[in-house]
Amino acid sequence: MEFTELINEYDWDDIKSRIYTRTAKDVEIALNKSRLNTDDFMALISPAAQSYLEQMAVLSRKYTQQRFGKTIQFYVPLYLTNSCVNHCVYCGFNHNNDIKRIILTDEQIMREVEAIKKIGDFQHILLVTGENPRDAGVDYLENAIRLVKPYFSSISIEVQPLKETEYKTLTDAGLNAVYCYQETYYKARYKVYHPKGMKSKFDWRLDGFDRMGKAGVHKIGLGVLIGLEDWRTDATMMALHLRYLQKTYWQTKYSVSFPRMRPHEGEEFQPNVVMSDKELAQIIFAYRIFDHDIEIALSTREDKLFRDNMTTLGITSLSAGSKTDPGGYAVYKDELEQFAVNDDRCPDAVLSAVKNQGYDVVWKDWDLSLQ
Repeated sequence: MEFTELINEYDWDDIKSRIYTRTAKDVEIALNKSRLNTDDFMALISPAAQSYLEQMAVLSRKYTQQRFGKTIQFYVPLYLTNSCVNHCVYCGFNHNNDIKRIILTDEQIMREVEAIKKIGDFQHILLVTGENPRDAGVDYLENAIRLVKPYFSSISIEVQPLKETEYKTLTDAGLNAVYCYQETYYKARYKVYHPKGMKSKFDWRLDGFDRMGKAGVHKIGLGVLIGLEDWRTDATMMALHLRYLQKTYWQTKYSVSFPRMRPHEGEEFQPNVVMSDKELAQIIFAYRIFDHDIEIALSTREDKLFRDNMTTLGITSLSAGSKTDPGGYAVYKDELEQFAVNDDRCPDAVLSAVKNQGYDVVWKDWDLSLQ
């Protein structure tokens, strides 16, 4: 049974009710366990856990250091195109937005790679696109992977969901990881935010994670967009999804992230839910205590103070010097971004901040080399 079927066994309102009725005793039971189930996760993500954040932070740091040491992995996103057929109401790449659409050529991709290499010793690159399968589909992505492969030890993508055979094609070309955001697991309201385009197909997107697992993708990244629906319920649904994937595709590594909505082109849609820094810290602590091995990423959507404070408390990877517009490093400047960057420090400044806290920056994914 794939997760598109399994998710029908979970009722959104029931899960939400179970989270919000957790008590301080439930939280204490979870914090005293060495191995947690999803009921325990609900306790740690619940309002009842807010008075236990200091204790959660201590455990989160402990488990992170036990598994990953005092290290933070750096990665850099390279946006290849902002062309998109979707109509997501919260995104600057929305098909209806009147912005200049760009699809980088081979020459422009290499100019971006050259510029990235000048700002930092990045070995982990994330290739990002809008969703335009016709003009920036699998052939385009395969070509881009082969172009950048000589310059990076680890290549990830964040693109439209693909077929199993297409993931296999990209893996054979050098792809290491796939990041995909379900945005929200609330199927009843999913189309409110994704009215048109392939992304409006809830099951197709959700089923994509099974297709990645079957294709043997080395690492799969999950995420929910904070600002659409109740974040505690979405976080719990993603925890259920994570446990399913880990059991089914046990040879795959997993990563999670929780991007908060940022200002973007087309300001008609405003967040339904606003998450505080304290609440974002809670979700990070809860996931680390729930799963000691999961990778947790924090992007430049967050401000430098929060990112610096979280460096030692549960996260494992940071982006630095990010541009969210195609060609933003060298070809085009600040015209076409998907969202406004919050931490605009150069990589050296982020590197210094990490080292000042006694942590080392890892530019390369050594796990891949050992394989």
